[in-house]
Amino acid sequence: MILCPCKKCGNINWNLREVVYGHLIVDGFIQGYKKWIFHGKQHDMEGMLQDAFNMHSQGEQLFPPDFIASDDCNIGGNIFCEMGTSAPDEEPNKEAAKFYNLLNEMNEELYEGSKYSKLSFCIRLFHLKCFGGWTGNFFTMLLEFLREMFPFAKIPQSCQDMKRLIKDLGLGYDKIHSCPNDCMLYWGDQKNQQSCHVCGKSRWMNGNTEDVNGDQGGAQLRKKPVKVMRYFP
Repeated sequence: MILCPCKKCGNINWNLREVVYGHLIVDGFIQGYKKWIFHGKQHDMEGMLQDAFNMHSQGEQLFPPDFIASDDCNIGGNIFCEMGTSAPDEEPNKEAAKFYNLLNEMNEELYEGSKYSKLSFCIRLFHLKCFGGWTGNFFTMLLEFLREMFPFAKIPQSCQDMKRLIKDLGLGYDKIHSCPNDCMLYWGDQKNQQSCHVCGKSRWMNGNTEDVNGDQGGAQLRKKPVKVMRYFP
């Protein structure tokens, strides 16, 4: 499945490649779609950061307009550099500091001479994790192996470190258990319910609604929810 760049679908609808081919023959491409940002071109990392933090249309300057971040700046603190000078009284807001930290990561090479940045490496690797359905523990083991094989590369320590980076990009999500029949979400006041109050279906795959955290005299039971919704704040 790929995004269809025909005039009617406008890179919004996903279709099989054969269907997209037919759409393009009948309707033609979107007018002006010459930079293939949705179809295999290398990620525009800076543009993605600007999108994540809505930096395109900020009405106010997050930093003083004549200040730039440089390698010796403490972005998370209160130091800025203006053509090599400091302005200790200026301090960015929290979102601005986060944005510029990620901007520095974007410009930091994965290793000396690499064509990939540390940030682009993390995003592409996390992409594989999501599509492959890898567990967090497996992903951490893979990162440990990669760091052992390539000690000169700036590879994150663990899956949690990677998740923090992805969340800073605005790509994080919350998992919310759901009724298998979509009657309700286990959220808010109903967060701790064990079964649906509408249809009576159990929240858990094994149908058992007893306390999963209780002491069983051995290993605690690990229950799996029947259905999970991923909410993107």
